Order: sequence, then C-alpha cells, then structure tokens
Amino acid sequence: MTPLPSKDQIRQWISENPGLSSKRDLAKAFGLKGDQRAELKRLLREMEAEGDLEKRARRFQPKGELPPVALLKVLPPDPAGDLYAEPMEEGVDKDAGRILIIPKKGDPALAGGDRILARLAKVDLDDYVWEARLIRRIGSNPLKVLGVFRKGSEGGRIVPIDKGQDKEWRVGADNDMGARDGELVEGEAVGNRRLGLPQAKIVARLGDPAGPRAVSLIAIHQHGIPDQFPDKAMEEAENAPPFSMDHREDLRDLMLVTIDPADARDRDDAVLAMADTEAGNPGGHVLWVAIADVAAYVRPGSALDREARRRGNSTYFPDRVVPMLPDVLSGDLCSLHEHVDRPCLAVRMRISADGAKIGHRFVRGVMRSKGSLEYTQVQRAVDGDPDAGTAPLLDPVLRPLYAAYDALKRARTLRQPLELDLPERQIVLSDEGKVLSVAFKDRVDAHKLIEEFMVLANVAAAEELVRLKQPLLFRVHEEPSPDKLDALREVAEASGFTLAKGQVLKTSHLNNLLKQSQGTEFDELLNISTLRSMTQAYYNPQNFGHFGLALRNYAHFTSPIRRYSDLIVHRALIRGHGWGPDGLSEFDIENLDETAKLISDAERRSMAAERETVDRYLAAYLSDRVGATFTGRISGVQRFGLFVKLDETGADGLVPIREVGREFFHFDADSQTLMGADTGLTIGIGQKVTVRLSEAVPVTGGLILELLEIDGGALPPGRRGKGGKAPRRMAGRADATRAAAKRRVVRKRK
Repeated sequence: MTPLPSKDQIRQWISENPGLSSKRDLAKAFGLKGDQRAELKRLLREMEAEGDLEKRARRFQPKGELPPVALLKVLPPDPAGDLYAEPMEEGVDKDAGRILIIPKKGDPALAGGDRILARLAKVDLDDYVWEARLIRRIGSNPLKVLGVFRKGSEGGRIVPIDKGQDKEWRVGADNDMGARDGELVEGEAVGNRRLGLPQAKIVARLGDPAGPRAVSLIAIHQHGIPDQFPDKAMEEAENAPPFSMDHREDLRDLMLVTIDPADARDRDDAVLAMADTEAGNPGGHVLWVAIADVAAYVRPGSALDREARRRGNSTYFPDRVVPMLPDVLSGDLCSLHEHVDRPCLAVRMRISADGAKIGHRFVRGVMRSKGSLEYTQVQRAVDGDPDAGTAPLLDPVLRPLYAAYDALKRARTLRQPLELDLPERQIVLSDEGKVLSVAFKDRVDAHKLIEEFMVLANVAAAEELVRLKQPLLFRVHEEPSPDKLDALREVAEASGFTLAKGQVLKTSHLNNLLKQSQGTEFDELLNISTLRSMTQAYYNPQNFGHFGLALRNYAHFTSPIRRYSDLIVHRALIRGHGWGPDGLSEFDIENLDETAKLISDAERRSMAAERETVDRYLAAYLSDRVGATFTGRISGVQRFGLFVKLDETGADGLVPIREVGREFFHFDADSQTLMGADTGLTIGIGQKVTVRLSEAVPVTGGLILELLEIDGGALPPGRRGKGGKAPRRMAGRADATRAAAKRRVVRKRK
C-alpha cells in the first residue's frame, strides 16, 4: 500500500501544481485509494486548521498565495510599457507579489483599470513574482466623477467640483446610495450615453462638502493620492524589529539638535557645528548633519517599500498630512525625538572660513538629539531672548551654528543660486476646519540656516556616490528653454530692464535682473515671470546638474521620511560603504529609471493637490466678503480674461473678458497682453489693479472678479453696444479698418 504523504510533501505538491490541488487531484497524485482518501481528507482539514492551507473553490492552496485563476485589475502601464495587475477578490493576499501580464497573440489590448480573469503562474523573479495570462476581459475601469449631489424627484444629479468640468451627471433613484442633497459624493459612469446628460451611480458618500475635512479629501480623491496603507505594510511597520548596532558609529555624545516648524509632523534632520581645530583651516568650521535612518526599517522589496515607492512622497494639506510611511515610523521610530536613541546616517563636513566645503565623511550611526527646537524659538534666543529650552544650548550649540551659517552665506554669494522672492502663505484653521486667518510666513535666519546646511549635505551625498561609482537618483533642474527666456526678456524690456542675450545663461544674470527690479513697481512681476520661465525639477539616474541652485552634483539625502528619492540615496550610501544588507537591491538598480518617473509624477500630483486645496480654503475664507474690493496684481493674461493675485491673501481670481473694460480687446499671446481696439489700452502681467469680488465658490476654489481700476486709474469708457455690452468685433478689425482707409487715400492721390 502506498504510504500517506507528509504535510511537507503535500505543501510542495500544491505549490508546484496549483492547478491540480483539489482533494481528488492530491489522491491521484500520491496513489491513494479507499480508506487512505479519508485519511488524506483528515490531514488536509488539519493543515487548514493550522493555517498552512486555505480552501478556495474546492481547491487547496498555501496560505497567503494567489489562486491559479484569479480576478485582477490592470494597473496603468509602467514607463517600459509593461502592464502589471493586482488581485480584486476578497480574501486574496494583495501583497503576495507583483503580477506581470504576459500578452499572447490575439489578446485584446488592455488598459489601466480593466478587469480581467487570468491564469496565474508563480515565477518568483526579482521584479515580479507572478505571471498572468488572460482568460477573458470582464470590463473596463469606469469613468469617475467627484461632485455635489443634488437630489431630485427621480434620483438626482452630480455637479462636478472640478473647475474644468461644467457638465452634470444624472443619477437614477436606484443608484443614489441614499445620498442626501448637498452631500459630497463619488460617482461612476454607467450605461451608454445617447442623448442628454451622462448617467452615473454613486459609489461613495463623502459627507458635507463644507465640512472640516472635505477640502483636502476632495483633492485626495481627485488626484488619486493613496491614503490607506495596505494591511501588510501596516503589519510590517507595527512589528518593526529594533535597529542593529552593526556597522554603526556611536554619535550619542554629539550635541545634535533638530530645528523645525512649530507644527512639524516629523523630525528627520539634526545639526551641529563647531570650530575646526585641525591644522590648515583657520577660521573654519566642522558641520554635522544627521538624518533619520529610514532604510533600517523599510527594507527593499517589502510591502512598506512597495507602498512608499507608490506614494513617492508625503502630501501636506493645511488640515492633514498623507504620509509616505505609516505614523508609527514617520512620527515615532524614524523621527529624531529629543533624548531618545535613533539610528541615523550622518555626514561630517569641514568648511573653510569662506564657506567652501573642503572635505566630508559619511557614517552610519546612532544619535540622541539634545533638543527639539522651533525656528522662531531659535531665532529669538540668538537675538537675545532665550527661553528655558534654548538658554543651555545658546553658547555650545546655537551660536556656533550661526557662525557656520555666516561662512556658508559668503559661499552662496559667490555661487549665486537663483534668488526668487516669493512669500509662502500660511492658512490657520480652527478645530472645526474653518479658516481663521491667511497670512504670509515670516522667514528668519533660522530657516535659511537649516536650508543651507541641508543643501550642503545633499551636495556631499551626490559627490560621495559619484566617487563610490554607485547608482543614484540625482535631483535635476535644467536651464530654461530659449522660448521661455525670450518671453522673460520681452517682459523685462517692457518694464525698462535688461536681460543679457547672446551668452551662456547663468543664475547670476537672472539675479541681476531681479535686483534691478527690487523695490520698484515691477518687483513682483519680474519674480513671477522668472519663476514661470523655469523648468520643473525632477529625478533622474543621469546627472544634468541643478541650474536653480547653481550646482553640478545634487541629490536629495535629507528627508527620507517624506521622500522616496532620499531613501534610494541612503540605500546607495549603505551599499557603497558596505554598511549592511539593506542597501540598494538589484530591483532598485534595474528600475531606477522607472522609479525616477514614478516619484517625479507623484511629486507633481502632490503639488497640484496641495495648490488646489489652498485655493478652496481661500475661496471659503473670502466667501463672506463677496462685493468687497481688493487690490492686487495681474498674474496672467489669456484671451478669455485676466488672472489677478490679491495682495491681502495671495489668492488667485479670474476677471472674465466681459468684465475687462467697455471695448473689444485683442489678445497677443507672444507679449501676454490685451489691447483695447478703441482706446489702445494695453493690459499686461504685473500691473496693479483694484477689483471687486463678485463670486467665491469654495467647493471648486474659484474666485470671479470685476475689474474696477488699473494702475490707479479708472478704465477708459470705450464704446458699448446694445445693453451696454462691448461690441462683438473680430480681432484686428480696428487695424484693418485703418489700413483700408489709408489705401483709399493713396488711390485718390494718384
């Protein structure tokens, strides 16, 4: 008689033959008959009770593994064009590994959001664990809409909250999910649109759109920012083992302190400065920058790592943060709290009396912060008003930090990074989420000190990895395009200033332009125009330099709690120095291009979400002041109207073209101006205006303004048609009329 198989033999068979894992298949595979089949049934039940196996559709499979056939959701294609998928069925382990879709000839084209039934095979390669082959496509990802539900007699409508959408969606009574009138909802397109409004069903009720948490929630949903961590990632974070002391240097005696905003949600950098006592550097300084060692907790290929890579960065709103890492890491284990031992990666830099870096050394260590300080608290102490927390640190820590900063300022003056003066807004909310005030943040030397130290540490990290010949992600900022420079030059010349032409552009040329305008009425105009001429910074494995900072080698090293790019740089340093097994993995190296694209896109997504949230808060703040007048400056000119930035709050509003004067205006795209057809009035970026707020829509963030004055004077009367409206005239009509009159005069003279 054939002996009964062991539990290990059963597990091995099921893993190697997922399609032949029913009780009947197992009995046939091991040659079991009669009473042995009852024994096999008992053994399988025992293994299921012990958690080794789970039964799905009469088949057994190893606990935590995917079934041989599964319902999957197709993810958007990666930069290489490959399609991956994630399981959709309840009870299936969604963190069982990446699933690559292997297309075969004759398969229909798939796109992100498609639902498919697929046959799975485990391959366990470095960049994916499963291969999926299409059985059939179930359906496509329906179009989503976020808006306010307006209840009607037979269902209702969804009014989109996106300023770019003006079409409503009809919701049947059986698809309204019980939503109340005025409630914020997420809808999903249903049916085929033939005539009338598109149809939708409500798939999520999000509460009062004017509620305290709805403003940022709208942005999170609109931009698809992940705000729920997978269970596996949370489990890893909550069960994180203590960090190892292997390969670490003990830095706990160093007087390192953290300096952050008062509302800081995490503390990932600490600093220390002292006089350099080594020979050959008179008046020089030693500067330490220690950064939280996130790599000690977020290992390559883990569920935490996959989720952090997907998020790319933390996203900050006035009322909440959507973190890159779970709070148990970002707010606790990785955060450099005072008087607590924390793992870190640190760099010791020597700088000359003129602020030039003359050497650096990286270490993997353990530190203990001597104080968690705030920017204004530090500045007050140095200015002569220390408190109980800063008084003991004033002479041994704070004054040496400022001495080192004075040296770095001299080096910065020589380097000439771009010096834009663009104040940052701060929105203060009540506990209920109502805007209490909108102000511009004060920047003190303590802010600038930390910025300079972080820039220098980022430079050192890039230079170190170049020296070690390690792959990394550079922070790249390319110089402006010729077209954008020409547009900036036109604005400068129209304002009475000059921008050098015919030579290699340097940041010093732009700084000279900004200096010319400083204190004049064109100050803000030139700062805005210069910013708009810049390209957007991004991440890349190739080094193209950082134009804005005037640096050849630059990489992000100082914020691994909130940026995935910094975690990659930390892993590269760990790998390059042989500091442990948690350095760059082969997957990290082979997929650097894809990672750079993913996190660059995630950064833009976060910036857009943060900007739109601020717009909505500002619209809510101003909604009680409809009809009031404000001063501001024109920040943009388009054919359909003017964008105005209000002085008081920095909010942006639109003056529709119908509200611009009492005549027809011609739009010149090259000079970004509007010119009155009758009066010749020219309106351009940077001009001072007085406007009246005619509409504020908090749910979209839109402000509609009426133009009252420009450059301190009333608008010229111009001509009006019927009903007092400006006559509808084709662009260039006035010029064409004058040209025709001239031709008639010439003919008569002949």
